[in-house]
Amino acid sequence: MHLIKVDPRALRENPDKTRLTKSTAQADALLLATIKAVGIVQPPVVAPQTDGGNGFIIDRGHRRVRQAIAAELEEIEVLVDEAANDNGAMRSMVENIAREPLNPVDQWRAIERLVALGWTEEAIGVALALPIRQIKKLRLLANVLPAMLDHMAKGDMPNEKQLRTIAAASLEEQKEVWKKHKPSKADPQVAWYNVANGLERTRMYAKDASFDDELAKAYGIAWVEDLFASADEDSRYTTDVEAFLGAQQEWMANHLPKRGVIVEADTWGRAKLPPKAEQVYGRPGKSDHAAMYLDREGKVQTVHYRMPEPKKAKGKDEPTNGAAGDDGIVASKPRPDVTRRGIEMVGDFRTDALHEALARAPIEDDTLLALLVLAFAGRNISIASGASGDVYGYARMDRHAARLVGNEGKLDFDRETLQQAARGVLIDVLSCRENRTDSGIVARIAGDAIGADGFLPNMGTEEFLSCLSRAALEVSCKDTPVLPRQKVKDTRAALVEHFKDERFVHPSVQFAPDATKLASWLVKHEASEDDDLDEGSAEPDAIEPAEVPDDEAYSVAAE
Repeated sequence: MHLIKVDPRALRENPDKTRLTKSTAQADALLLATIKAVGIVQPPVVAPQTDGGNGFIIDRGHRRVRQAIAAELEEIEVLVDEAANDNGAMRSMVENIAREPLNPVDQWRAIERLVALGWTEEAIGVALALPIRQIKKLRLLANVLPAMLDHMAKGDMPNEKQLRTIAAASLEEQKEVWKKHKPSKADPQVAWYNVANGLERTRMYAKDASFDDELAKAYGIAWVEDLFASADEDSRYTTDVEAFLGAQQEWMANHLPKRGVIVEADTWGRAKLPPKAEQVYGRPGKSDHAAMYLDREGKVQTVHYRMPEPKKAKGKDEPTNGAAGDDGIVASKPRPDVTRRGIEMVGDFRTDALHEALARAPIEDDTLLALLVLAFAGRNISIASGASGDVYGYARMDRHAARLVGNEGKLDFDRETLQQAARGVLIDVLSCRENRTDSGIVARIAGDAIGADGFLPNMGTEEFLSCLSRAALEVSCKDTPVLPRQKVKDTRAALVEHFKDERFVHPSVQFAPDATKLASWLVKHEASEDDDLDEGSAEPDAIEPAEVPDDEAYSVAAE
């Protein structure tokens, strides 16, 4: 075997090479970076062509040759070996199998040696195609107790989370814990879980802090960067839990909204609301209250709630149905031109005529929509609206109708005003809230028709996911990289972390109603329509307008 220099482009690939699977882009980038930095450390092995040619066939080192060409090297050193009878198949197999990746402890020691020789972390990162963060992370092993390092070097390594916990502790703390859990002859394996658990300290992360740097400085909080965390997130933390929570409390006190209070969290990490308070899960109203609290991770959370309307005491101060004014003076009423019976007859005349016109008279679409708005403002309509913060009252529908009526008492509107009034009516009427404002299945049908699913909020929160069963939680993991955990709370925490930057809508929340319930409702509605027609008249024939002429009905009433 002898060493020669050749142009890497003149070398031929071995048709019987062992590694046929394409290497990863990261591995190729690492090799290219090392060749550019220090050249080819181990020359590829070649053999003379046996088919009559004068060239060489690569026996071992195809990737090194390819990356040397990528690095635009004109010549490289290669070792020339005799051609094998099996075309180098066994030697290629041995070359690719008989390897062992470098232990992290040895990697750290090698990096420390390079640093001692004058290499900077940036230069090491370029030469090894490693991010600076990875170099710093390996150098954290310098914070590990030497006795632990010696044991890790034997191949018994903790996982990354455990190593992060160990490296974050002081050497004195590590020494005390190592005494209890170091390996023995009877049990040479270290239970790194126990070691890490003994050194575990509660961390409060800067990404969960609502306070600014000034308040952090006032409370003496010094952030420490977690180099083992993902590079694309703020991994700063502090173990001074008391100072962190104190700063959060002061921030909440300085940013309390109107009608806001600071409450404690219960054992489940949820806000402990005042007695009889009803939490608002949708958009809060003006009369609703806000409760700020710290969850189990120390993050500031806000929920809204409303209190029941206080019952008015019945007493002397209650008005007597308009008989007296605010000043208590009773005004005498003049005798009306039409008696009470006459007024009732006029009401019947108008109602019959109105129904006739609505059933048969031509009505333009805009006018029809305007009439629908007017109808919802009728005195016989009581709407428990989900749009108002006062869940115990009724919607003020007259305001929508008033926009469509001119000064002369006639309909007077443009198309934009009509649409706004109609939208306002629908907002007041339709509700999916689980209280007396619930509109039932019609609200679901309406929301499905106008794409209201697209306006639902992200439900990948601790608060909502805690309402799901284990089975529902595990179904929610579908189409996500999150795998169900043994404990429900761990599965829920993983989903919350996954959906923090995405939007999750649980399938049961979508507006499209259940097909069975919808079919049942349609059947019931068809039946109730016939019932309404029967109940609308004392005599069945009276529902046929053509059989009751207006003139005849009016003359009978006038008599």
